Amino acid sequence: MNYEQTYLALIFDCDGTLTDSMPLHYVAWRRTLDRHGIDFPEDRFYAMGGVPTDKIIEILSDEQGIVADVVAVAAEKEREFLLTLSDVRPNPPVCEIARQHHGRMPMAVASGGIRSVVIDQLVKIEMHGHFDVIVAAEDTQRHKPEPDVFLEAAKRMAIPANRCLVFEDTDIGVMAARRAGMDFVDVRTLRKQF
Repeated sequence: MNYEQTYLALIFDCDGTLTDSMPLHYVAWRRTLDRHGIDFPEDRFYAMGGVPTDKIIEILSDEQGIVADVVAVAAEKEREFLLTLSDVRPNPPVCEIARQHHGRMPMAVASGGIRSVVIDQLVKIEMHGHFDVIVAAEDTQRHKPEPDVFLEAAKRMAIPANRCLVFEDTDIGVMAARRAGMDFVDVRTLRKQF
């Protein structure tokens, strides 16, 4: 589909959208949190897709009454994920949309992930050079379902928010796009078409 007739820019989430990385993230979460005695059921993991690592650890440890060094555990989880980086695969229908529009309109990645991990994934799937802007967890104070990451991406591209189209794979990501006043494509429906 040609989005250029309706929108001025495209914004893509990374994990679960450009990359099929969510199962690998869950393995990394389980390995890490099991060592700290923190429970993280798989359905809860998918419901929290888009929430930064440190925030998830903070929420879970508070709920379960476990004292955890949030920064250290977050770093540990990201190291675990990076051990699986060779297994990260692209999400073909979404990557194809980005390839088709590369150089034809501004595009950004807006993720709740840590910048270095987002970049490593984009390099792995050979998509790093396709995006004008990358906004990651470090770039905003508030995170999905708040709209800040998408609004920051639009701002950095100098495109009005209502002229951006977001590609997302989680309910909270879709909520963030709505709150930003942006149209969105739920890529979970794209997977069913391909």
